[in-house]
Amino acid sequence: MKKLKFPTAQTILILIAVLVTILTWLVPAGKYDSLAYDAKSNSFTKISPEESLELPATQATLEELGIKIPIEKFTNGDIYKPIGIPNTYREMKSHPQGLAALAKSPIKGIIAAADIIFLILIIGGLIGIMNLTGAFNAGISWMAKTLRGREYILIIVVTTLIALGGTTFGLAEETMAFYPILIPVFLAAKYDAMVGLSCVFLGSGIGSMCSTVNPFATIIASDAAGISWTTGLNNRVIMLLLCVTITIVYILRYAKRVKADPSKSLIYDQKENIDKLFGLHTMDTTVKFTNRLRLITVVFSLCFVVMIIGVSFLDWWFVEMTATFLVGAIIIGFIGRIKESDFVEAFAKGAADLLSVAFIVGIARGVTILMEDGLISDTILYYASTITEGMHKGLFANAMLFIYGGLSFFMPSSSGMAVLTMPIFSPLADTVNIGREIIVDTYLYGMGLFYLINPTGLILAALAIVKIGFDRWLKFIVPLLLILTVTTMIFLTISVL
Repeated sequence: MKKLKFPTAQTILILIAVLVTILTWLVPAGKYDSLAYDAKSNSFTKISPEESLELPATQATLEELGIKIPIEKFTNGDIYKPIGIPNTYREMKSHPQGLAALAKSPIKGIIAAADIIFLILIIGGLIGIMNLTGAFNAGISWMAKTLRGREYILIIVVTTLIALGGTTFGLAEETMAFYPILIPVFLAAKYDAMVGLSCVFLGSGIGSMCSTVNPFATIIASDAAGISWTTGLNNRVIMLLLCVTITIVYILRYAKRVKADPSKSLIYDQKENIDKLFGLHTMDTTVKFTNRLRLITVVFSLCFVVMIIGVSFLDWWFVEMTATFLVGAIIIGFIGRIKESDFVEAFAKGAADLLSVAFIVGIARGVTILMEDGLISDTILYYASTITEGMHKGLFANAMLFIYGGLSFFMPSSSGMAVLTMPIFSPLADTVNIGREIIVDTYLYGMGLFYLINPTGLILAALAIVKIGFDRWLKFIVPLLLILTVTTMIFLTISVL
């Protein structure tokens, strides 16, 4: 009898889409009213299932709707998405999704996620050009020689730097560019691909989980809760230091074990295939790192520096980021004196290598669209808000942690979750006599912890790049997830007492 294989990322997401389709038949449809601010007309639009009503953009309007948020948060652009209006939930006519909706959901998801899909494909093209120049091989060989005996520094530096990106500006989707680049470096350092994957993914995940000045998480959530983002900042800094340290120590222990005995790797049976995937089997370790190749590597690195500066300070998003990598590929083509036909062929091949990853992102977005079209997201939110009534402070904080973790399966977007849930959940803190910053913390930590295994997030796309199964990842991450969860629960309990 053949051994059953764990399904691929695409199959897992299709199965989740089937489950969500069934839920739209079982979970009652419902909707909260929402409030959107229009800067051009300086007015609010109250959106309900029956009508859209224009209201004056004043503090009085917000108070009348039971929204405890300063009007300035809307007028200065801090809150730029429609927010949920508390106490407006109502059940609606059931809107179950059928086979046609299920079949169309991946297509709708791919269209909706076109921005990140094109980013992934263009990055793939850039990597194809880099491989053609030979700069990767030369650079990796040089780095392996330089770090010989001190390879652990790579783990500490990469995880810390990416965590800093996560905590400051929510570095997440952008990390898709790092896997094809950094995994070969870790392999050349005699680690396995799981080490490289975990440094990038966990660095991003833990950094975002303990967001300090991240405008797409902490700041927008605090604004939607009606408090300053600096409230509770000290606790988040402590959590960041604590969780990053725990994560690095965990990765170092696994990496040391694998380096000493490669058969201890969770993906040892895939070693040959992964080496081939990243070109380790054909890598020429004697290739010289010439000045031309150094310049190409500098241009390549500058693409990421420019992207980070643009996102952090210039209001850039996917279009600008994608254009940066496209321009970088063209410049590298000129420096490397690549023929036009060879450039196009290498770029197309590089993009094709990441096509399956792009499809995974699209299918995951399709799952979210199914929930939205089935009108069950707000119903789940409503019933989640009623669970915590009458709870003790410590129990309340930890219940909210798990509620947010569960909700993030249905709403993986951090900014979307913030504006939809904060106006509804943050007043619950007043009822148990704790600060609203605790709700912001439970939102960050709950989403962040579940993000590490959330199939509707980015983990399946990241695993697809490295060709590692979700079952192998779960085996690696579950012990760390338990440690981080217990640490978070203890920290939350102490912070509310």
